Amino acid sequence: MEAIRLEEKILGLVWVKSYFPVLPSLLEQILESEVRAHRGHKPPAETVASLVVICASNEQDVVRELRHLEELDIEAPTLVFGPRIDVGLARAALRGGARGFVHAGMPSEQVARALSLAQRGEVVLPRDLLEVWVAGEAYPDLSVLKPRQLEILELVAGGLPNAQIAKRVFLSESTVKQYLRTAYKTLGVKNRTEATRIWRLNNPDRVAS
Repeated sequence: MEAIRLEEKILGLVWVKSYFPVLPSLLEQILESEVRAHRGHKPPAETVASLVVICASNEQDVVRELRHLEELDIEAPTLVFGPRIDVGLARAALRGGARGFVHAGMPSEQVARALSLAQRGEVVLPRDLLEVWVAGEAYPDLSVLKPRQLEILELVAGGLPNAQIAKRVFLSESTVKQYLRTAYKTLGVKNRTEATRIWRLNNPDRVAS
């Protein structure tokens, strides 16, 4: 795999505090190819970190880790890395003093650039998250849908018309339309376009098919 090159290479040591058993592959690639990383919940002993990356999946972990860094009097800029687009995580990061939030659904080049900017103390947030945040949206969790509704919605997000969806799932076209009407009502959307947007926001690292 070709190494990812930062436009402005991060200098020094990056301290990674992770709650994930395995770091997302794109973060591993960036760290291995561009910087020297220290992994663990205790600060590096040999030198001062130039950037701290907190990998967390919920707001409580973000708040706790940022408070821990404050107690340790860590002055290095901090960036929160989440598994997906999450307004709550981003809000907790900024309120706690972090320089921003990135997630595993972003292109590798954008994450690499964000690390470089955060190391310089600039605030970084992904564009897809900003679109949701600025619009004041708290998009629905797709877990509110029944399995059949979710299956059909994924096919809608993949661009298939109702007739093709009906053949794919072995239902009549009218039944597919009924499933979609119910799903739209549950999600609080009006049409296929809005429903597709919700699906993609909940699945930023997947391509509908």
